[in-house]
Amino acid sequence: MTPALSLTASAPLSTRARTRRFALLGISLGYFMVLLDMTVLSVAEPDLARSLGSSMAGLQWAVAGYTVVFGALLLSAGAVADRIGAHRAFRAGIVTFGLCSLLSAFAPELLTLVGLRALLGAAAAACVPASMAMISRLYPEPAPRARALAAWAATSGAALAAGPVIGGLLVDLAGWRAIFVVNVPLAVVTLALTAGHGVRVPRGDRVIDWPAQVAACVTLGLLTDALIALGSGSMAHAAGATAAALATGGAFGWLERRATAPVLVPEVLRARGMPAVLGAGAAVNFTMAAALFVLPLLFQQTLRLTPMETGVAFLPMTLPFAFNPLLTGRLVARAGPRWPILAGLALLAVGGLVFAVAILSGASYPALVGGLVCTGFGVSLALPALVTAVVTSAPPGGAGAAGGLLNAVRQIGATIGVAAVGAFAAVGKVDGSGTAYALLVCAGVCVAAAVVVGRAGVDQRSGRWSLSRAESAGDDVHEACGASEGAREG
Repeated sequence: MTPALSLTASAPLSTRARTRRFALLGISLGYFMVLLDMTVLSVAEPDLARSLGSSMAGLQWAVAGYTVVFGALLLSAGAVADRIGAHRAFRAGIVTFGLCSLLSAFAPELLTLVGLRALLGAAAAACVPASMAMISRLYPEPAPRARALAAWAATSGAALAAGPVIGGLLVDLAGWRAIFVVNVPLAVVTLALTAGHGVRVPRGDRVIDWPAQVAACVTLGLLTDALIALGSGSMAHAAGATAAALATGGAFGWLERRATAPVLVPEVLRARGMPAVLGAGAAVNFTMAAALFVLPLLFQQTLRLTPMETGVAFLPMTLPFAFNPLLTGRLVARAGPRWPILAGLALLAVGGLVFAVAILSGASYPALVGGLVCTGFGVSLALPALVTAVVTSAPPGGAGAAGGLLNAVRQIGATIGVAAVGAFAAVGKVDGSGTAYALLVCAGVCVAAAVVVGRAGVDQRSGRWSLSRAESAGDDVHEACGASEGAREG
């Protein structure tokens, strides 16, 4: 009887474990799709410009339309997931992402594509924090949850590494529209894998400050518009957009001061070292997005690489995303986040300088490899350390809000990076001094961020963490990645 009972008891457990693995695969696939869309468009820029007759400003908006909305809505996306149930937010985001991707593939002109990219950004914002709450529901025990979160986070490196290569292959085979079609089957598979009851999270009662959220979106959009207009030489347009951005930014501040549930938690913003860490996060994404925007134009228009060759040419930059964060995590656990952040920013600054010198000297691709390697290792060294710095700097109970703010600031940095470097690149031809100066701007931004971090009181912990501290940090990192307290308790 005992063996029979043991076998009977183990069968449901095995089935339950298999069901959880499939659900985790679906959640990770959805995250992969969201991040893939941030890099896959880069190698398609020249083909898109030829097909739709786009200018530099049009290309900037095709990229920034996604990150503007994604970054701004991340500020409240966790609260929305709590309010309606994380699984509902996630599935609604995936459905919207798949549908808008399909419509993007048939966009007849640029304005339609930019609008659809904005909707894709909103869908992405719905998916990311909701996915974290779903994982928490699937794996309530700390140790299995930490392993599940590691698997989920590893998909970000895979997406960033694969994006340019997949994009290049698809563009070579079927043109820029193919990069959007590929999202449709990914969305269908994601929905199928996450259809079970295990990922369902109860509704909450979180309050969402919609007026302030709308003001934040509009302010970021107007600021981006001002930078893009400045680069295209439309001074009156730039001045008007700047004035409007200041007005809506003032309205956002007024709404925040009177809000019962502010978008920006004051206690988090006042935490020691937090502004420096957030600025560093913005600088890292500013530089990465800028490089992914201008370098494909250089590779294809100047070096005459095909889209597929362009995707492969990015591998020295993107491959470190797939493995270096694991090594950085161990380094941060031993020495604290401050020095890895500074080292990452220094590598990014060196990378920008190498790019600029190589371009101004008219060098070929081998001269650019050093800049690609520095950029890849710089990003993958800085980002894990930044998450840890957010956790250690946040006040008690504020890691979730701080992590959401870091993610939002990073996307905002990417948006401004594309707008700013596009403005510099538009001054001259893409193969001339404009691109070199654009990448020098990235180097300068990273140097400034490093100086601020060096002077700030960013937590510098040395030595190995104790087991209790490691378990606590695992919970904090879970929150910092985007899940909110309400979803966690559910």
